[in-house]
Amino acid sequence: MQDKHTLDDWLNWQEALMEETIVLGLDRVQIVYDKLFPKGVPYSVITVAGTNGKGSTVSFIDSIYRQSAYKVGRSTSPHLLKYNERFAIDGVDVSDEIIINAFELIEAERNEVTLTYFEFSTLAALIIFAEAKVDLAILEVGLGGRLDSVNVVDSDVSVITNIAIDHTDYLGDTREAIGREKAGIMRTSRPCICGDQDPPQSLLSYAKEIETPVTFISEGYPGDIGLEGAHQRLNAAVAIKAIENLINKFPVSEQMITDGVKTATIKARFERKMIGDKLIILDVAHNPAAVKTLVDTLAESPMKTVAIFSALIDKDIIDMVNLASESIQHWYLVPLSSERAIESRELKNKFSNPNLTSICDDMNNAIKQSLALKDIERVVIFGSFYTIADATLIIDQI
Repeated sequence: MQDKHTLDDWLNWQEALMEETIVLGLDRVQIVYDKLFPKGVPYSVITVAGTNGKGSTVSFIDSIYRQSAYKVGRSTSPHLLKYNERFAIDGVDVSDEIIINAFELIEAERNEVTLTYFEFSTLAALIIFAEAKVDLAILEVGLGGRLDSVNVVDSDVSVITNIAIDHTDYLGDTREAIGREKAGIMRTSRPCICGDQDPPQSLLSYAKEIETPVTFISEGYPGDIGLEGAHQRLNAAVAIKAIENLINKFPVSEQMITDGVKTATIKARFERKMIGDKLIILDVAHNPAAVKTLVDTLAESPMKTVAIFSALIDKDIIDMVNLASESIQHWYLVPLSSERAIESRELKNKFSNPNLTSICDDMNNAIKQSLALKDIERVVIFGSFYTIADATLIIDQI
């Protein structure tokens, strides 16, 4: 067995264990989970699924609870820059040593069971929160819901933010199919909060079949919020309703809710930075529904805008580009540090007017070109978590 001394050693080893990056299914992870937690996890759980808005909703829930004396764990994915971002306790990312300790405990129990990179991450989160003796954990689903490794845990409250078309190779290519996958995180007689404005019949039918009480949220939170965009008001309202369903076990005051919603933060969700006279917007929008939300938020403050863009090859790139084109004067296309990224020349061919695009050698070149434009007020960077990660590394040095 390969020696594993550092966190990078462990992560590189995990990536090499299975050829496929994504392998859905609970059989493998369930075996190891049952060994680690024969009586289940020793804390309450809110599980959050949905096509878009998961990270923001988790942030609102986390921020509200952090106004209280409760000890709260937060698990999200993917990370932008550091793997440690995936695990936070009371808002603070955990150390390499804590993560490695969790990996060692998993390794001691898994025997011949082969786990994916994400399954290791899920089990590590559950161990880290147990070792820290949290009162409550907020778990973000990685992909889908029904067969996602997070679903080994029976949550006290489930949250489904919305349902749109994404990850069609794994979840299906209709909202009905995807809705059934998301609905898989529901549990009998335990509340589910749903922010989708037109929930598919598959979700409604499954909730009825297993007798899950579902609360549908249609109106956004009216007060001050820490995240930008009208869609975040709905995410905040969904988060508050989830918390209200645990109010008997974890009482919070109206003031805690107000303060938590107002102070919630999350990276790369319409994140603003100023460089000279240019407003930089970083957003991980990576599917048509998320791009539509990004465009709507840009429209709230009209200004001359260019984009730095790339995406993974399996995304609906043509729809993403078409949705954003009216808001963008010019596009700078960049390569990404991912095997799944689309090649820049192929990406250029996705545009109905390729003359509005420039292929850049790298992210640094794209940022330099966009910042040098004299008549442009705003640069929006989007398309993938990889796009934002590459941009953040450069922008943070400027």
